[in-house]
Amino acid sequence: MDNNVILRRLRYNFDFTDAQMISLFKSAGMEVNRSEVSNWLKKEEDDNFDKINDKKLATFLNGFIIEKRGKKEGPLPVAEKTLTNNIILRKLKIALNLKDEDVLEILYAADMKISKHELSAFFRKSGQRQYRACKDQVLRNFLYGMQLMYKNRE
Repeated sequence: MDNNVILRRLRYNFDFTDAQMISLFKSAGMEVNRSEVSNWLKKEEDDNFDKINDKKLATFLNGFIIEKRGKKEGPLPVAEKTLTNNIILRKLKIALNLKDEDVLEILYAADMKISKHELSAFFRKSGQRQYRACKDQVLRNFLYGMQLMYKNRE
């Protein structure tokens, strides 16, 4: 799934202001400015649109985890250079302190039904036999389900 779309949906779902977005990046150890954030949030058709790379989105997600769960002792988490839908889903699950049942409920809210076994396969290490890649459709429905369940609730 496109990183910019994920960033836009998270901003919308949680009503983040530009200042809050900048703060999330900063809490994970990256300095960004308002124009960078603004350009990442624009639509592709816009002349000032700028793609956000995996490392920057991973940094934002790490900041989201810190914001929601609190800062851990020790060094800041290192942002992945390459993101997959599985990693994004895992980071969102951690940030929102979700159990498997909660993730299934969010997907169900978006009219997507998967089994607990299918879900657990997304959170396995990529080398394991039971590992399954999380397809864009699952992540898209998860973000939509989050919108239905979290928008205007915080």
